[in-house]
Amino acid sequence: MLGEFELIQRYFMSPQEAHATAGIALENGDDAALLVPQAGQQLVVSVDTSVSNVHFPHDAPAHAIGHRALAVALSDLAAMGATSRWCLMALTLDKSAFVDRDAAEQWLAGYAKGFHALCQQHSTALVGGDVTSGALTIGVTVMGEVPTGDALTRSGASVGDVIAVTGALGGGAGGLALWRQGERDLSHPLLTRYLLPQPRLAAGVALRGLATAALDVSDGLLADLSHLRNASEVGCALALDALPLANGLHETLGHDGAIKAALTGGDDYELLVTLSPRNIAIAQQRLSDLGLSLTVIGRCTETLGVTGVDASDYEGWQHFSGEAP
Repeated sequence: MLGEFELIQRYFMSPQEAHATAGIALENGDDAALLVPQAGQQLVVSVDTSVSNVHFPHDAPAHAIGHRALAVALSDLAAMGATSRWCLMALTLDKSAFVDRDAAEQWLAGYAKGFHALCQQHSTALVGGDVTSGALTIGVTVMGEVPTGDALTRSGASVGDVIAVTGALGGGAGGLALWRQGERDLSHPLLTRYLLPQPRLAAGVALRGLATAALDVSDGLLADLSHLRNASEVGCALALDALPLANGLHETLGHDGAIKAALTGGDDYELLVTLSPRNIAIAQQRLSDLGLSLTVIGRCTETLGVTGVDASDYEGWQHFSGEAP
């Protein structure tokens, strides 16, 4: 196995040519990075931890693990309407999982490829981090910017607002179910949704000034909707037949299983938003221009709680624990 500093130098140093335009005054390799936010922008910071066999299967392809670790963190920036600028990564690497140095370096090369490719896709510079030994765990801190006063939050929804989601729901849970059944083809749309999720950063930016509240669907629609309801002090009425379901979900889980996956499965990383009814059409057009749908699934109500679904019928989804949810 490579030493810590050789490993960082080989796999995790950002390209030099990117620094001039990335707001980096001092690159990684020092004790800390020096970053330069743009004038008139607020800094948006979030951290996410991914643990092997809790948030992803230990035997998933290395490039997918790298992609996913960054994607789930970037999703938090998307929910705030922020653009991504920089990230930090703390990688705890299980050396005992590799039979030899070649296997370890092959895994690291794949992991770094997945991580850096998503960085490049979203103009995000890896500006530092840490590497240590232990159970495979990845901590990613992401930093982005949003014009002052334009950030989307969970607390702005009002009675009468519509509730909408980007894309489709249930794909993360469906992909996990397929993985447990032995499916390993990452081109399957459900496995793609689970192991290679796409953070909706462009959608978050497009919804600035339109969405009254927003967050990402990471813990399941009902759980995340409860966060929005509590923050905004509203109730909601859901329309189950309006839920946009991921491709292949019915075939994999059946009708009831597909609805449960959409409501409680989590790992979808779509945006859950509220909007004034007068703004829904323009919001849908903006997202259509990005190749993404925005589906109305309910409305905010004065009566606290959720109507349209009996939440007690649905238990929360368990992460990759080795037990069926």
